[in-house]
Amino acid sequence: MGSSNHNFLENSGKALLSGNEAIARGFWEAGGIFASGYPGTPGTEILETVSLFKEVHAQWATNEKVALEVAIGVALAGGRCLVSMKHVGVNVAADPLATLPYLGIKGALVIVSADDPGPYSSQNEQDNRHYARFFKIPLLEPSDSDEALRYCKEAVCISQRFSTPVMLRVTTRICHTRTVVGLGPRDRVSSAIGFSPNPETQVMIPKYARLGHKNLEERLKKLEEYSEGSELNKEILSDNHLGIISSGMSFQYARETNPGAGFLKLGMSWPLPAKKIKDFAGRYSKVMVLEELDRFLEKEIKSLGISVYGKPDRHLVGELNPSKVREIFKISRRDSARLSPSKRAPGFCPGCAYEKVFKVLSELDLYCMGDIGCYTLGVLPPFKAIHVNLCMGASIGLASGLSWVLGESQKKVIAVIGDSTFLHSGIPSLMDAVYNKRKTKVIILDNMSTAMTGFQEHPGTGITLEGDETKKIDLASICVALGVDKVMEHNPYDPDLREKIKALLEIDGSSVLILRAPCLLHEKHRKARALSKNEVRPKKREEH
Repeated sequence: MGSSNHNFLENSGKALLSGNEAIARGFWEAGGIFASGYPGTPGTEILETVSLFKEVHAQWATNEKVALEVAIGVALAGGRCLVSMKHVGVNVAADPLATLPYLGIKGALVIVSADDPGPYSSQNEQDNRHYARFFKIPLLEPSDSDEALRYCKEAVCISQRFSTPVMLRVTTRICHTRTVVGLGPRDRVSSAIGFSPNPETQVMIPKYARLGHKNLEERLKKLEEYSEGSELNKEILSDNHLGIISSGMSFQYARETNPGAGFLKLGMSWPLPAKKIKDFAGRYSKVMVLEELDRFLEKEIKSLGISVYGKPDRHLVGELNPSKVREIFKISRRDSARLSPSKRAPGFCPGCAYEKVFKVLSELDLYCMGDIGCYTLGVLPPFKAIHVNLCMGASIGLASGLSWVLGESQKKVIAVIGDSTFLHSGIPSLMDAVYNKRKTKVIILDNMSTAMTGFQEHPGTGITLEGDETKKIDLASICVALGVDKVMEHNPYDPDLREKIKALLEIDGSSVLILRAPCLLHEKHRKARALSKNEVRPKKREEH
């Protein structure tokens, strides 16, 4: 949870911040009043840090779609908002995001997409720059923590000026790397909040949607002009024959390995500043585009009729680093001998209840549909118990479809899902299974926390992000209300766990077994976080 001395809360001067902390600080400096999201590595700490600023209300949402929709409501009334999620979370939020640019928001709305090239803690590698182009919204990409702060502030300004959502895209390396950041005062923002209904721009029936699309295209042209003159897109010229166009962390790698080259750093990488790119390319005999994952910039620049070349196919996968970039540029360098860190396979914490559950599942003759959480480690030795894993909340739908097509003659099928993931997007799948008369078997692993991403609270914990007590959602009551034929609750540490799971499989109808035991590390983390909050939140923050 951030730096222990909370130097991101200082009123001025400089501080050593991670990219996540810097984004939170930038949002506060920009006069932000509301932030929401769903925890997901590498961007979880953004919202946790925002919650420490007294002037901003921060809250965890049940999923990313809900987080965005609530923030839209605040922005429609003139509030400055931030929504934070990891790259796959934008998939969940894509439904409202697709139409949002048609609406004329009164305040500001920044969507942070924390991408995970690698991937280090995700089920896929996904380049979310395509979302900005697809939905025709501005895209900003910082290259260090100082830029993360400044770009977040700029994103707020662009959003309010053009009445558009703005995507701030960061990657794992930006989120977690610390660099020196210049701190500034909080903007004075008018406290006038109010909603002015305007159905032509806020109610997207087909007639108004056609007008909204026309307005969006006109706005995009204005954003292109803005991008041409934006200081976020800056040139570093040289007499070298090589010019490099880059953005985000890729720029840092390019600059480190090719210090003598000329650079066009695209801080606002959508819409592209076409004229600036043409002028830059005309200065060099050879122009290289360096970027992580997809050939997003390369293809767009080539479509402008500019001759550039990009990285080879083998570097379309995985995170870049200086060694890979030297290889791309064919730069030879003798690296001093380095000690390679010992590799340790991931596994459950000693004594974790999940170990006991997956030991039983591995010994039973069944197919197990997994989900997103710590328990996904059940796919690894010695358990090898999970057979399919797709995305948040998919386990129940997968089990419903697979059990239907296999019928009673083949192996039993079971879905395993965590408490936070069930509340995120598992409920509609269970509802669908009951409605369509599936005899779906579900285990909900309730460790009373979103443990995978750092023990964040959720509606089933009865605690908000800011530490306040609230209504606690009862998982068993939800399952009963959905019409599940048999709902059972059990402690996974009890010796009769195997018999309980076998009984679940034998029920003639839909059935859910809730295995409830707190994460062994959760209470320690909760106390540490409560102490951390008490150190900072009660203090009266000055308005500047």
